[in-house]
Amino acid sequence: MPDLNHAADPRRFLRSLFDAAVAAALPDAARIAPFLPLPPKGRTLVLGAGKSGGAMAAAIEAAWPAGAPMSGLVVTRYDYLPPANALLRQRGAARIEVVEAAHPVPDHAGRRAAERIAALVHGLGADDLVLCLMSGGASSLLALPAEGVTLEEKRAINRALLTSGAAIDEMNCVRKHLSAIKGGRLAKACAPARVVTLLVSDVPGDSPAVIGSGPTVPDPTTCADALAVLDRYAIDVPPSIRARLERGELETPKPGDAAFAGNVVHLIATPQQSLDAAAAAARAAGVEAYILGDEIEGESREVGKVHAALARQVVRRGQPFARPCVVLSGGETTVTVRHSAGAPGRGGRATEFLLGCALALQGEASVHVLAADTDGIDGSETNAGAFVAPDTLARAATLGLSARSFLDRNDAYGFFDALGDLVVTGPTYTNVNDFRAMLIS
Repeated sequence: MPDLNHAADPRRFLRSLFDAAVAAALPDAARIAPFLPLPPKGRTLVLGAGKSGGAMAAAIEAAWPAGAPMSGLVVTRYDYLPPANALLRQRGAARIEVVEAAHPVPDHAGRRAAERIAALVHGLGADDLVLCLMSGGASSLLALPAEGVTLEEKRAINRALLTSGAAIDEMNCVRKHLSAIKGGRLAKACAPARVVTLLVSDVPGDSPAVIGSGPTVPDPTTCADALAVLDRYAIDVPPSIRARLERGELETPKPGDAAFAGNVVHLIATPQQSLDAAAAAARAAGVEAYILGDEIEGESREVGKVHAALARQVVRRGQPFARPCVVLSGGETTVTVRHSAGAPGRGGRATEFLLGCALALQGEASVHVLAADTDGIDGSETNAGAFVAPDTLARAATLGLSARSFLDRNDAYGFFDALGDLVVTGPTYTNVNDFRAMLIS
């Protein structure tokens, strides 16, 4: 790690911690190779979806034994095709096809990719192997509606879930029951082939059943659970879909189903690993680091307030940590779009967290904060996140900007953009969710 003076350049210091977190989550060949089985007697089929999909496919291409046959199809987000995939294409050496589709709201490209993946598994036998590569974003990218559900209906429900404040496990519970491929249905279609699933976790708790809505693992949730989520957040669904959920007609394969016998799951990158890497980078620069947790959830602005309260306690009381220090956290917060406040603005979890944090810090002189999404995209915007400094609110006031007004209309992006405080990384080709770092000097 470069010699960084955290006091002289807090932004550069915090950005270096974010970069260390992202680097620890990159699914390269060295990270994937230990989890690969030996080539089978039959076919090797590689299938996958997610923002890490392209990078995972390139890693498999590099790590799979030379001369061993392999083919497959992986779908990733638009503009998330890493240079390694493009180079393999140019050389005509790509054995795994990588295509692109929309995220976070599904599109027809995602549907076509999911249809092709479903077709590829037809006729697999007991001597065949399926390597399934799943990462955050797969729930939207594998857009194959269940029978009797249209893509437009799924899109509408997905949009409503994204702005409702529902947690990721709640959203994915609904998505699984409206899908023909998620919630274990892909593994059932692969049987009797052996399925090895490799995961980059973007969810609190690292549950394989939640990551990408679990296409290859049993689903412990039920149609009744999906209905409860829809009712909890007052999300309208067509009467035909509600009736099918009520009758249990959209139920998913459950634990104990013979289709999952012999299948294995490996986590190759997790939020905790990235937080550990950031903490190690901070300590290498001479600053003690503390990890609050990798499963922090809740309304983004409220989580920001809690982090600010902790920082102020450290500054004023020396509790629970001595300064200087860095406080790190991960997980997946939520944003409830408040339509009553007028036309909603732009922003995602990281920037809304930061705006809530800035308002609670009230210019605390010794605190700098970075929050960003490790996939490089905060919600659906062009930034990964943003910075908060002691002078954030003062600079905003000089420009005539009311932080409270921006927060009320969920326009955190507009606020930090006006200040020049956005963190823009471009695609990172991985995704282990929220990253938050507070430097308390």
